[in-house]
Amino acid sequence: MKHIEHIRLERGISVRKLVEGMRRTGVLGAGRIGKAAEIMAEMIRDEDYIVFLTMAGPMIPAGLRNIICDLVKTGIVDVVATSGSNIVHDLIEAIGFRHIQSQGEVDDKKLREIGIGRIADIYIEQEAFITLEKKIFELLDGIPEEKRRKISISDLLFEFGRQLEDEDSLLFQCARSEVPIFCPGLADSMIGYHLWSYSRNGIIGIDAIGDLDNLSERVFEAKKTGAIILGGGLPKHFILGANMLRDGVDAAFQITLDRPEGGSLSGAPLEEAISWRKAQENGRFCTVIGDATICFPLIVSSALDSIGI
Repeated sequence: MKHIEHIRLERGISVRKLVEGMRRTGVLGAGRIGKAAEIMAEMIRDEDYIVFLTMAGPMIPAGLRNIICDLVKTGIVDVVATSGSNIVHDLIEAIGFRHIQSQGEVDDKKLREIGIGRIADIYIEQEAFITLEKKIFELLDGIPEEKRRKISISDLLFEFGRQLEDEDSLLFQCARSEVPIFCPGLADSMIGYHLWSYSRNGIIGIDAIGDLDNLSERVFEAKKTGAIILGGGLPKHFILGANMLRDGVDAAFQITLDRPEGGSLSGAPLEEAISWRKAQENGRFCTVIGDATICFPLIVSSALDSIGI
């Protein structure tokens, strides 16, 4: 039997040492965060891994934009899958708008009157979405018409990123690093409506099946696959489902606030994916129940420090 080692705090303790102390407890949330950091470090050390990052929920507007971009820029993340909303909010910052911290009590009727949209305690001006539509039209016009006639979502997002100038943009960094961004639910976002509006008078044909070609190539070429899953939903399933082509991911950790009792994929433990051949029988998996905006920076910082990055 292995005893729990209690966490000891010291003045000026590093994130790595704190998370390592959490790992040594081996139990509950602290133990899971420590295990996730260990799994992430393994994915980075072993060059055989192709690492997939999936995001659902407001990861970009909530402050994780720079962390995610740095993981792409340094070659740690090889493939991104996300909800449409994170693409929208990345573009909003790329065109000069900023997400705003709420102040005090929230009156949504008042926010509506003054043109502010709310994500929990994050505010964004509605004017940003008006400007975004103009930018989307401009980006679409910047793609040759012949290419626009039939284009996969990942290729479309590459073309968007290629035209941006904001180096802090996820789309910009993915385009420069040739890291594909998959967004299977793009139509379920403001961009979906902008694409629809553009199609009334312009040429745009979205080829969703083309993404499966692009994604399957990444899966088949991998000696090992690892998944970092923030939230759940469609991005999580899109990547785990694709990995059925190779009998599942070899390692993964997820950070979620959803519960498993309702049978939703977002709350399902990663071990459940073994039965579907979305995860390897002998793989390394960890489910962290918590807010990704808290847990993920701790995990990333600890993992990078442990391997000297």
